[in-house]
Amino acid sequence: MYLAREDSMILSTVRMMIPPQKRGEALKILKSIAEQCRDDLGCLSCHIYEDLQEKNVLMIEEVWKADKDLNLHIRSNEYRNLLLVLEMALHQPEIRFDTIAQSTGIETIEKARGHASE
Repeated sequence: MYLAREDSMILSTVRMMIPPQKRGEALKILKSIAEQCRDDLGCLSCHIYEDLQEKNVLMIEEVWKADKDLNLHIRSNEYRNLLLVLEMALHQPEIRFDTIAQSTGIETIEKARGHASE
């Protein structure tokens, strides 16, 4: 079971290369997973991406409030459906769970750009 610090968010990314003939089926399942995931307790976001540089590569990215929320999700039926999509992949999928202790936004750019002109 994945464990993170209590005050950390978890970024889950699954990147997979799907054969062209399975793309439609995979996207249908991934979209359903994303819709359900967004309603799950502790899910901060869930998005599906297509790689514009590498053909046939899809990615699902989820951000979870806490490890307990992610663990519940991994044990769910919707995650079982994600595992079924992974079985369609042409190669070993890339699966990552990253702990995020801190997150910033535009202020980081403003701070860095402000110092760049000095």
